[in-house]
Amino acid sequence: MNYLEARSVTKQYTGQLALSEVSIEVPGQTIFGLLGPNGAGKTTLIRIINQITQPDTGEVLIEGRPIVRDDVARIGYLPEERGLYKKMKVGEQALYLARLKGMSRQDALKQLKYWFEKFEIQPWWDKKVEELSKGMQQKVQFVTTVLHRPQLLIFDEPFSGFDPINANLLKNEILDLKRQGSTIIFSTHNMASVEELCDHITLINQANVILSGEVSSIRHHYKQNLIKLEFGNGANNLSELLPTGCSVIEQTQEKRSQTAIVQSANGLSVNGLLQVLLPLIEIHGVQEVLPSMNDIFIQLVKSSDANKQQSQR
Repeated sequence: MNYLEARSVTKQYTGQLALSEVSIEVPGQTIFGLLGPNGAGKTTLIRIINQITQPDTGEVLIEGRPIVRDDVARIGYLPEERGLYKKMKVGEQALYLARLKGMSRQDALKQLKYWFEKFEIQPWWDKKVEELSKGMQQKVQFVTTVLHRPQLLIFDEPFSGFDPINANLLKNEILDLKRQGSTIIFSTHNMASVEELCDHITLINQANVILSGEVSSIRHHYKQNLIKLEFGNGANNLSELLPTGCSVIEQTQEKRSQTAIVQSANGLSVNGLLQVLLPLIEIHGVQEVLPSMNDIFIQLVKSSDANKQQSQR
């Protein structure tokens, strides 16, 4: 069952169409990637889900019913533009934000102790936010986002400004929140994180949805029939051994083996290629090459932009 849905949501500001009949379906207890270039409309949709603004037409449903302002208490939102008060002490601010989400002081202090120890930020409790590094501030904001254990979490560029170690720490926490039952909307420009974390995605460009689906299905759909081969050094004439129509896209040689990317033809599968080559050369490894989400993102956004320019002529 979908935990959250947007149905034909349209939003226009003065002279600017932000969303044009945008629909998304976010299954429960999954990580959903909301993707798109800058200005695509992602933040507007997130603001509508958070009841910060309302759509001109269309609706947002949560658990099958129209979302209302009281549902915001069940949402944890980490905006791209962080919103901590610079002059306020870290612990005092975290406690204040927890109380705003309906937590008792006792429960908030208990949860804050757990998270501050987990993220190793206990020494900063009595420091002002402005004394913290950007990464440390983001850790504090992440804690205040998840503290009240919301059923829906929305993370907008959560890894921005993090070093690789802390980014990995945050990824593990997000995956753990999913395992505990949270539904997560994840907006980012980092396509490697999308492949690593997301179950489903929707790609928005110029206010319109141009792609939706499961990440694995999308990558298979846009595959280009490329196969990566690792084989012994005795086969320098690989292109001559391939079935008709197949070709070597690139080939590299190392000390003990060679690697080649082969373009297969006529629907030839990995197994079909192996049947031809195994009697002829020593194969060390083989795998189908799927396009990255980054490649798909760039391809579709460029195509969408080109189509829109063509239609405006």
